[in-house]
Amino acid sequence: MQGLHEGTPQGGPLSPLLSNIHLDELDKELEGRGHKFCRYADDCNIYVRSERAGKRVMDSIERFLAKKMKLKVNRQKSAVTKPQERQFLGFSFTGGCMLKIKLSRKALKNVKHRIKQITRRSRGISLLQLVKELSEYLRGWLSYYRLIETPTVLRDLDSWIGRRLRCFVMKC
Repeated sequence: MQGLHEGTPQGGPLSPLLSNIHLDELDKELEGRGHKFCRYADDCNIYVRSERAGKRVMDSIERFLAKKMKLKVNRQKSAVTKPQERQFLGFSFTGGCMLKIKLSRKALKNVKHRIKQITRRSRGISLLQLVKELSEYLRGWLSYYRLIETPTVLRDLDSWIGRRLRCFVMKC
């Protein structure tokens, strides 16, 4: 039959679920080796103490995935680097010896873009409707990013939102 494809469409709702089921063997392998890691669907971060250890683990995990699971690691998306130089699911880490969880630059850019859309002055909605829509969005956003350990970013975002709301009120 022509046109028949294997697998599930990437980005589809079933893709993360199937990835999590299929990569459970990888989780067990990493736990057995005593590695600290975080994985969602086919995205995975493994944390080790040095760059040398990172390269060694990257090579061995790549071999494990190729031989045992018949999977290929995308080397262009993979890297051995410091945690603060990477982002994962909208999170990143601060620098220094005491790492803290922070909001990634891309996630901050995305939330500001969405807030700009909601608080656009030319939307033709009432302040009450705007505040309701904004609070619903921010409630969900804050629930997802509740792990952030850098409160200054949230304070700055709060001040910025206040300015956006004042501009909306002044336009009315």
